[in-house]
Parts: sequence; structure tokens; C-alpha cells
Amino acid sequence: MPDALEVHARRRARLDDARLYLCTDARRATGDLEEFLHAVLASGVDVVQLRDRSLDVLDELELGALVRDVAHEHGALFAVNDRADLALALRADVLHTGQRDLPVAQAREIVGPGVLLGRSSGGGAAAAEADADPDVDYFCVGPLVATPTKPGREPVGLDAVRAVAATAPRTPWFAIGGVDEALLPEVVAAGARRVVVVRALTAAADPRGAAQRLRRGTVG
Repeated sequence: MPDALEVHARRRARLDDARLYLCTDARRATGDLEEFLHAVLASGVDVVQLRDRSLDVLDELELGALVRDVAHEHGALFAVNDRADLALALRADVLHTGQRDLPVAQAREIVGPGVLLGRSSGGGAAAAEADADPDVDYFCVGPLVATPTKPGREPVGLDAVRAVAATAPRTPWFAIGGVDEALLPEVVAAGARRVVVVRALTAAADPRGAAQRLRRGTVG
């Protein structure tokens, strides 16, 4: 059985190749979570996170296990947002935390050395801090535009992406916040090679086709 550092290295290698990160709700309105996951994961999604504030802990454990198993079936990474305890319980590949969540050092103590740690930032000093932290495996820059998934958060715009790209970070990083097929070419032109999407897939009429186009678009 591989030790935790070997697991971390394998997960980090997969992350290094990642281009498309999806945050999805539980799709209770449509009742098609598993079908949706198979469609988008087969079409280019590299990392998937279940993020649904309406779920209680038992539902999150049940549905999180489903998302994890489908992700692994497709060779993708499964991420948990904010909750180190759930990441540990679900044997997640990734724990993502925001600036006002559990600090990175404490998150690492809880989940151990095998789990990848992601960090939110608006760019600037927070991005530089994340890039300099050896415990951070990736960071996000955003939100690029105003988005209902981040109410009250001031958008940082594409200038933040350009500024981060100009520093040539050692750590993989993703642009996040309102990224869709229309905005993606501008995001890539600004210097991002990895993106996090939500409604671009969860609200798509054809999630499979949308995932294929978004994945192709990130290599621009």
C-alpha cells in the first residue's frame, strides 16, 4: 500500500495536468447528479467538488461518496470545500479552503500529508502568499466577475489574472468566478491555463459538449 507522500505525489501529478475544475451542486431539481458527473468527467473535467450549502452532513457524506467514486472511475480528483473533517471522512483527494476558513497549517494537521490543499485568493499578496507556502498545492484567483456563488465578493477582473501570470508562480493556479465559454478566451489570453467553472456546466443544456469545448479552450 502506498504511503501518504506517494499518494500526495500521485495526486499532485494529476493536478499538474488539470485544466478544468468543476464545482457542482447536488442537482436535486433535476435528479441527475450521477448521469451529469459521468457526462462531464468523460468530456474533460479534471477535478470535481460538491458544493451545495443546502446539504446536511449526512447528505454530504452520501453524495460526496458518489461524487468521489464517479470521479475516480474517470481518473479525476475529488475535492471537498472548507470542511477538513468531511475531507478526511470521505477520503478526498483535495481540500479547498478560503481566506477566512481553516488556515493551511491547521488544515494540513487534520487531513495529513496525502491530501492536496487548495487556497482561494483575489490575486495580489494573497496569491503570492499561497504560492510561497509549501503546503499549498494550488490556488485560485478570483472572482473574475460578480457571481451568485460568491455574493458580496468584489470581482478582481482580468487584471488580477494578468498580474499573477506575470509572476510565473511555481504552484498550479486556477482562474475562478464567472468563467464560461464566452469569457474563457479572454481568461486564457490574460495568462490562465486552468479554470474553475460552475454554471458553465451545471446550467448547460448540453453539459458533455460544454465540457469538451471548455477543456479544449484552456489550451489556447
